[in-house]
Amino acid sequence: MFTGIVEELGEVVGRDNLGDSARLVIRGPIVTSDAGHGDSIAVNGVCLTVVDVLADGSFSADVMDETLNRSSLRGIDVGSRVNLERAAALSSRLGGHIVQGHVDGTGHVLSRSPSEHWTVVRIALPAELSRYVVQKGSITVDGVSLTVSGLGDDWFEISLIPTTLDLTTLGRAEVGAPVNLEVDVIAKYVERLLAAKDGSTRD
Repeated sequence: MFTGIVEELGEVVGRDNLGDSARLVIRGPIVTSDAGHGDSIAVNGVCLTVVDVLADGSFSADVMDETLNRSSLRGIDVGSRVNLERAAALSSRLGGHIVQGHVDGTGHVLSRSPSEHWTVVRIALPAELSRYVVQKGSITVDGVSLTVSGLGDDWFEISLIPTTLDLTTLGRAEVGAPVNLEVDVIAKYVERLLAAKDGSTRD
């Protein structure tokens, strides 16, 4: 489990395409400082398992074809910057919200509207996810826990403070850039429970 509070802006330093999977090597001295084989690190909101930790502060992780097809990781390569977060410890503060690292879908940046102290970013919202997104609710964008500040039928907006702009990839995401989306898991559980109660199911 994660909280959506990005610890470090890492960099992809290696990628081997293996047919039905890829092996990524990502530099992140902070997140690798206490990491070991089998640990979980969120990369742009995707929970990946550490294979090896390297001496230069990098780690390797295998990404299966299913994950590549369902997330923006399919488009990253050497030189790409990525948001990194270690799995939350039971003793840590829940600074964001409950994030699983299981991407529900992808959107893309529709517009950026900068102002003096923040930037409003509008992101395309896939139809199958729209029912889980509410005004002032939580959503994870590329691994960053954010509050929905504006909402339409097929888009939502987030307001990014200078810290988020400086310390995450969202400060550099241009119009058209793909982003990983994870909706609030509590909304999905509530929907499932209500569906079971009335005898229907929704996926």
